[in-house]
Amino acid sequence: MASNEQKAQQLIAEAEKKLNTTKGFFGSFFGGNSRVEDAIECYQRAGNLFKMAKNWPQAGSAFCETANLHLRSGARHDAATNYVDAANCYKKSDINEAVSCLMKAIEIYTDMGRFTMAAKHHQTIAEMYEIDAVDLERAVQHYEQAADYFRGEESNSSANKCLLKVAQYAAQLEKYEKAIQIYEEVATSALESSLLKYSAKEYLFRASLCHLCVDLLNAQHALERYTQMYPAFQDSREYKLINVLIEQLEEQNIDGFTDAVKDYDSVSRLDQWYTTILLRIKKQLNESPDLR
Repeated sequence: MASNEQKAQQLIAEAEKKLNTTKGFFGSFFGGNSRVEDAIECYQRAGNLFKMAKNWPQAGSAFCETANLHLRSGARHDAATNYVDAANCYKKSDINEAVSCLMKAIEIYTDMGRFTMAAKHHQTIAEMYEIDAVDLERAVQHYEQAADYFRGEESNSSANKCLLKVAQYAAQLEKYEKAIQIYEEVATSALESSLLKYSAKEYLFRASLCHLCVDLLNAQHALERYTQMYPAFQDSREYKLINVLIEQLEEQNIDGFTDAVKDYDSVSRLDQWYTTILLRIKKQLNESPDLR
């Protein structure tokens, strides 16, 4: 491990020496470009050696230097690739540095009109904020930007995948109207496809629960609209649960509400998102003397 790091440090010293030589008039006159190319190769090799040694900050730094040199010499695509390499290393040690490198790559890709690549990297940033940094606000921003770029490139499936993440976290952040709008939009899109039609049931279920967090009457009207949009929804366990929950909310019946959720959960396990939203709806029963 140590020998790989030592070799990497030697390569970096060699790269810096070559770059310093090119700074003078005679250096740039005699083989300046080839020395920059040699320095790029040294940094690239150093980055790989640091990776082998699992020294992620140094590996990230080496790839970042490679990217900067590529950018200086006009090789933008190579620069973007190396910024992504740097980000992949920094992800293991410094989220902020990883995001910074990916944003530089995104800037290059959008400038080159490669919006699908830019979208994928926005998605990667969103996942980092979602899983590693647990910053849902920022995760939502990057999922939205990814969806926007995917949609512009007619990658509607990828766009919807990102939008569903936005809706999921918007609801968690109590931005229910935003979540409802997305779930309804994605459900409408799914109903246009014979392959995706069945998945509309889940999106309408989620939208209905978000409605219950906001207003009982609106939830009832929404449920009517959803059955018109997708008649088969009316035969689903999800629709029946929403109907029972509305009845229990109207009657201020906490036990009935709890039993309905338990019955559903005994057949179809509810994940953390559903549990959180249902608990918020149930909490209204404790707090509000009149939900009607």
